[in-house]
Amino acid sequence: MADYDSDNEEDNSYQPSRSKRLKTGRDDNVKRLIIVLENAQLETAKVDNKNYELLSSDKHMGFLKKAKKDPVNYRPDITHQCLLMLLDSPLNRAGHLQVYIHTSNHVLIYISPQTRIPRTYDRFAGLMVQLLHKLKIRAADSSQVLMKVIKNPVQSHFPIGIKKYSTSFHAPKLADVKDIVPQNESVCVVIGAMAHGAVNVDYCEQEIKISNYPLSAALTCTKICSSVEELWKIV
Repeated sequence: MADYDSDNEEDNSYQPSRSKRLKTGRDDNVKRLIIVLENAQLETAKVDNKNYELLSSDKHMGFLKKAKKDPVNYRPDITHQCLLMLLDSPLNRAGHLQVYIHTSNHVLIYISPQTRIPRTYDRFAGLMVQLLHKLKIRAADSSQVLMKVIKNPVQSHFPIGIKKYSTSFHAPKLADVKDIVPQNESVCVVIGAMAHGAVNVDYCEQEIKISNYPLSAALTCTKICSSVEELWKIV
């Protein structure tokens, strides 16, 4: 796993409006699959008046119930699983994937394609706490920004004219990914990074489902990437 570092300035507000637009080095001439992990449940709190922790229904059931929060809404492990699938994919390694995270608290996060996500959940959780409070994560051996809180809305960071789809098991249309992804253009797919509920965004042209069976968010990421790799001949 790559080593990480963060900016030295202390800031616990982690409001996206405070961050500047990240210069990602995006080249709109390079076709990419843009994945938005929507409604990702990444929220921190001081548990037992100690350090900040990433709230999880597995580890903080008592704290969540005491705070009258529904544990079903605290599943950051789903985002972890999705990021592992996405950033390990041949599509990402070939330079044709871009991932954004939009949290349930409306924090927008840019993930560099060069980021190596920690394999264990505990290390991932620590990294997310660091990111949400410092707003930026750099590589330890360089000044490269690996993750950063950026300014909403997410579509302002897309190439102009890109097609945008959201995924839902309840969508009326069953779609073959290879039929909706352009051969020579970028495309955006929004995937819900939560255990229950539906993605509700207003910037997508169409809602689709890619299977007649309910799929986990991580499996949805995997199936979409695999289909695009086949279409774009990335092996």
